[in-house]
Order: sequence, then structure tokens, then C-alpha cells
Amino acid sequence: MKKSLASICLLFAASMIGFGQGAVTSNATTAVKAVVAASETPLDLANAALAAHGGDKLKKMKTLVLKGSADVTSFNQAIPATFVTIISGDKYYYEINNPFQPLKQIFDGKETFSSIQGFSLPPITSLGLPLLSKVGETGYVVAALGEVKGKAKRKGFRITSPEGFYTDFFVDQKTSQIKGYESSYDVGGRIVTTSVVVDELQTVDGVVVPKKYSQRFDLGQMTAYASFKSKEILINSDVKDEIFAMPK
Repeated sequence: MKKSLASICLLFAASMIGFGQGAVTSNATTAVKAVVAASETPLDLANAALAAHGGDKLKKMKTLVLKGSADVTSFNQAIPATFVTIISGDKYYYEINNPFQPLKQIFDGKETFSSIQGFSLPPITSLGLPLLSKVGETGYVVAALGEVKGKAKRKGFRITSPEGFYTDFFVDQKTSQIKGYESSYDVGGRIVTTSVVVDELQTVDGVVVPKKYSQRFDLGQMTAYASFKSKEILINSDVKDEIFAMPK
């Protein structure tokens, strides 16, 4: 059971590193400038969403630090936890502490360490917020949700990375901010589907980042839920390379 719980926590970690988005209250001025007409193309919607989350400031963001609390529910059991996420370029550090199975995952730009052996996840730059920041770059394809079964009536767009990983983003009609997203990917031969709804975003140094959101993971025979609340958010703070050193 401990290994299953740890795996679930790590799955939530991957999406949180990527960025949980959703229905929001945030910087009104930025949001108004990002609104587009209903007839605009998927790329227009994507560019508006990018602008609503900071635009060039998001694209140029060098580091992101999130610290807070989480509640993970699985096997009809709620598990309180605390988390720390640190991102610097392609490098990241993630740690979640809980009563059952504390876990840590580190990527130093070349190698990945995980306290769950033999468990790999998609690159964090291929899902969520990092994927949104790639709008307009070569190899990142923006498509309409109308091409995705069951999502044609929702306002939004799909971004697919050069590796084939995708995120379906759903946008707010008034603000163009992301109010939710969905992704599916293979983890150890099992298709995992995740959906996220954000209850609150916070603007920090011009970048709109998650403060409070909920998430669901469908792992086939098991479904898990989690709620996250960031209590400390730092943008472009000084992050030492030693944080991403591989444990010996």
C-alpha cells in the first residue's frame, strides 16, 4: 500500500510541477488585455492564455519555488502532506512529506533520481504551465479542441510537444485565463488520465501561478484525488545548483 500511495503522490507531483490551472481570480488588467473574440483561432486562444498568465514574463521565468500543503485521497483514505517544488530551467526538485511514504524526485538536467525506483514520468516541460510557455515555438503544435472527441463545446485548445505529450487547456470566456486542463500519458505501461481545476491563482512578479487547486487522477482500476494550496510562491529567486545534486 505504501508503494501505491507513493506512486500516486509522485503522479500528483508531476502535474503540480507542470502547473495546475483553473477557474481563477487574478490580475484584472492582464486578463482584460488577453481577451479575444469567440471567432479567433486556437493559436489566438493560446496566445491570449499565454498573455493572461504573464506573457513574456512567463516565457522568461528562470526559477519557480512553491511550498505548501496537500491532501491526497485514495483507497477511501485522506492523507495530509506538505510539499516543496523548485524549478530552475529544465532542472527540478520535488519533495512531499506524508505519514506513509515521504518521497523525493530530482532532475539535474541530465539524470533523474526518484525515491520510487523504476518509476518514470513524462518530462515536466511537456505538460501544464511549461507547455503553455512554449506557444509559438517550433515543434509545439496548437490545435482546436473540436478535433478532440467530447470536448468540442468547451472553449480551449490542445498543445502537443515534439515528444508527443499533450495538454488540453480550457479557458475562461471573460479573462482568457486557464480554468482547467486534462492530459493522458503512459506510466509504466498504464495509461494515466489527469484533470485539474484551480480555485485560485496568484500574480507574483507579473506571472500568474497556482495558489489553490484540485486534481483527479484516473489510473484505470483506481482513482485518486488531491487538493493543493501553495503558501509560499517565489519567482526568479536565487536557486543554488546544489539543490539538484544527485543523492549519493
